[in-house]
Amino acid sequence: MSRIRPFINTDLIEAITGICRSGKSVMLEPIKEELIGSGDNPEQFISISFEDMRYASLQNAKALHDEILRKAGGISDRVYLFFDEIQEVKDFEKCINSLGVSLNCDIYITGSSARLLSGELATYLAGRYVEFVIYPFSFEEFTDLYRTIDPDITIEKSFRKYLTAGGMPYLANLRYQDEPSKQYLNDLFNSVQLKDIVKRNKVRDVDLLERIIAYVMANVGNCFQPLPLSNI
Repeated sequence: MSRIRPFINTDLIEAITGICRSGKSVMLEPIKEELIGSGDNPEQFISISFEDMRYASLQNAKALHDEILRKAGGISDRVYLFFDEIQEVKDFEKCINSLGVSLNCDIYITGSSARLLSGELATYLAGRYVEFVIYPFSFEEFTDLYRTIDPDITIEKSFRKYLTAGGMPYLANLRYQDEPSKQYLNDLFNSVQLKDIVKRNKVRDVDLLERIIAYVMANVGNCFQPLPLSNI
């Protein structure tokens, strides 16, 4: 929030990106709390999560644009727009740019970094945005959270747990139990590999990709030539 706060209530589009399940959607809530604390009314907020099937009909730029203009017509003050997983909307950039011009609004969007790379955002939004990348928990953040589960854990044991489990936020809901955590991380890895890498890059030989990933991960910290791998 310390990084986002200076840009709240400006004309820039605040884009929150990061790996899936890193906590992008959660970050929209403290932003809303910040706005309410400064005197804005929740009735000025229009929030849409495009993971929700109720909004499937709005997953194209024209339909979303028309719906936001309709809802904003009943709001006399500045409008705050919160679009979660905006990449699900076809040609979303056209809608976002138009709303920024036609409405007195402050726009917040979230999206997977695999679908909203920085270079693409620059192309889509023509320099009218500021990006905040949400990462999994750092070791310090992990330790603070883990101590709510095991208050007496030493820093050494916490570090070993962090090396094993990593910093994905949802693991706290599993209380960092070994087997459930491993299953969750494995499923998350498969989701990133299949949805973000295979689908985005139209990879046909998934088995070869899996072997390359396994090789690269097994050689973290070792020197190897990436060119031969890219030529496979």
